Parts: sequence; C-alpha cells; structure tokens
Amino acid sequence: MENIKNIQSAKIKNGKASLFAGRFISYFFLVLLVLLCILPFYILIINCTRSNAEIQKGFSFVFGNQFITNWKSLRSDDQLPIIKAIRNSLFISGATAIITTYFSSMTAHAINTYRFKFRKAAYIFILIIMMIPPQVSSSGFIRYVFKFNLENTYYPLILPAIASPVVFFFIKQYMESVLPHDLIEAARIDGASEFRTFHQMVLPIIMPAIAVQLIFAFVSSWNNFYMPSLIIETATKRTIPLLINELRSGSPETFDLGKVYMLMTFAIVPILAVYLVLSRFIIRGVTLGSVKG
Repeated sequence: MENIKNIQSAKIKNGKASLFAGRFISYFFLVLLVLLCILPFYILIINCTRSNAEIQKGFSFVFGNQFITNWKSLRSDDQLPIIKAIRNSLFISGATAIITTYFSSMTAHAINTYRFKFRKAAYIFILIIMMIPPQVSSSGFIRYVFKFNLENTYYPLILPAIASPVVFFFIKQYMESVLPHDLIEAARIDGASEFRTFHQMVLPIIMPAIAVQLIFAFVSSWNNFYMPSLIIETATKRTIPLLINELRSGSPETFDLGKVYMLMTFAIVPILAVYLVLSRFIIRGVTLGSVKG
C-alpha cells in the first residue's frame, strides 16, 4: 500500500510540475508577444518627445524634453492643417464605419432570416465579390468619380462602404450562431414590424460583431491613403494619412523626424479612443447574445 501511495504521490508531483512548466512557457510567450506589440507604440511616444538630431542618433528608452517644441513646430506649419485633417478623418471614418456595419447587418439579416428564391445565389455572388481586390476596380471607380464630378468630395470615400462583403460575411456567420429563428417568429406573431424586429431585437443580439466591425472599419478608413490621394485635392480636405505622406516627402532641409513622430502619435489617439469606447459594447453584447433560445 505504501508503494502504491508513493507512486500516486510521485505522479501527482510530476503532473503539477508539468502543469507548472506548461503554464510558465505559455505565459512567457504571451508576455513576449505583448511586449512586441507594445514596443512600436512605446518607440513612437518616445520619439515624439525627442528632437530630430536625437532621433537620428538611435533609439533611446528615456523620454526627451522636446514634446512641446515638436507640437509647436507641427502647429505652426501652415502647410499641415492638423486639426482640420483630424476632423476630416474622424468624419470620413465615423460615417464609413456606421454605414458599412448598419447596411451589412441589414443585408446579413435578410440573407439569414428570409427564405426567397435566389437566396443562395445572392450569398454566393457576395462571396465572389469579396474575393476581388479593391485595387482591381479602382481605376473604373475613379473614372466614374470624375465623370459625375465627385472629385475633391467625401462622397466617394463614404458611400461605397454601403456594400462591404467582408463585413457582411462576418456578421452573417456570427448571426447564424447566436440568432434563433424562433425569436424572429415570436416577434412577428406579436405584431412587430420587420424594421422594429431588426432594430430592437436583432441589433442588440449581434452587438459584439457590430462593435468589432465598427473598430475594423474605422481603423481601415482612418488609415486609407490610396483613395483619398486620388480624389482629394484641396489642402483643407486632406486626411491624416495624406498629411503624414506630405510631411515625410518634404525636402531634406526642412525634414524633421520629431514633427513626423508627433503627427503619427496624434494620428493613433482617435483609434485608441474608438477602441476603448466600443470595447464595453463588445462585452455587453456578449452578455446579451449569450442567451439563445
């Protein structure tokens, strides 16, 4: 009996040791990945507090004392309307994110809930469109933009977001897993209209997917450089990526890395704010969507 107890005790100790080793390795790599993700942001914040000469000397973990100087240099440059650019980017990105998630959710609800004749054909067609890179159709799109005199406006940057196959696919897949058809039928029996059912019952349940896609759509539109560079001409209508590109392509005599890092630091602040605001909706939506009939 003592031998059996000793063997069992040894097995328990070995199991605990292997469990500890597995957890240690897992946590080690997780901490390493977190540090690798944080490091670029840390470098960005550090460099926005240093002068151009200090940045060119190499990386430093110590904060500099040129934050105010870099900000004044950025604000005093009449060729870089930073406040207007942030306002323009916020308007375009916010409108794009709202439009793409709302209409994609509505389309996903129609494909997922209604049973009509060409339902599968419509779904396959949307998936085919999703596999076509946007750059392939950009030349024809730009041609129509100039044909209808929409250049130097925000309409070509916002309205195409109504049709977003990627957002539609993500929301539809999520909707299939959390939205019971019995709930829709019960709402219809109670006399609720289709729009009321969608807004008051479907949207709260799929809120996690909507919040995630809002973040992705906002970030994608905020970082969009290709389309605005082809459409926007007026300096007061430029977005943040256009300003960063103009600042980086300046002459060597006036090139200031401190100003560049300062502009990039302020460019990521709205993205972090949007994530912090929407993250609580993701958690709340998970709680609402966890009840499935």
